[in-house]
Amino acid sequence: MSIAIICLIAAAALIYVTKIPVAIAMAKLDGNYDNSHPRAQQSRLTGFGARAMGAHQNAIEAFPLFAAGVLVALWANAPQASVDNLCIVFIAARVIYMCLYWLNWDKLRSTIWAIGLMCSFWLMALAL
Repeated sequence: MSIAIICLIAAAALIYVTKIPVAIAMAKLDGNYDNSHPRAQQSRLTGFGARAMGAHQNAIEAFPLFAAGVLVALWANAPQASVDNLCIVFIAARVIYMCLYWLNWDKLRSTIWAIGLMCSFWLMALAL
């Protein structure tokens, strides 16, 4: 299995990894996780819980563009080393981004977000 495909799977997994602290924060909010109305409970999160929710939502938002970039680059037979390197940088950026979101380091977080975004677009550009 190629590094790019492993990174694609990792990016999908990050969507669910970022949900774990959200679920923990939700359980602490009312003393239990409200599985009947989770979105209503999520809307009441503050502090770390709200930041965890933001990181989770952003992981969902970042995935389609990255997936498109990986698939287009692979389909176009772009140079494998370039594709793999961009995928690794994207995953590293997303993990760092997630941690910075949790820590509330907003300015550095935005810089790291931009690096991940550029990787997704660069993957697409490799297909040209």
